[in-house]
Amino acid sequence: MFLKKTDAPRTVTLPDGRILTLADLPPDNTRWVASRKETVVNAVIHGLITRDEALHRYGLSEEEFDGWIKAVQDHGPAALKVTSIQRFRQP
Repeated sequence: MFLKKTDAPRTVTLPDGRILTLADLPPDNTRWVASRKETVVNAVIHGLITRDEALHRYGLSEEEFDGWIKAVQDHGPAALKVTSIQRFRQP
């Protein structure tokens, strides 16, 4: 197997001890569920991919992705569930 030379890290270790690699990222035509959103948010926060790369790769708006990051930082990964939007995002 050949790996493309890159300056970015190939793996990152998350605070809970899990290891996140480029292979763990969801495909670009994915159906969004909370766990996949969390994976992309963690990849950006911990430097596996850049924010712009994530926006372009997954066709996300800046507002949508910033909402995901804010939800995870404020309330944890459970806030990314569609059924939890009203509970976590209402003032």
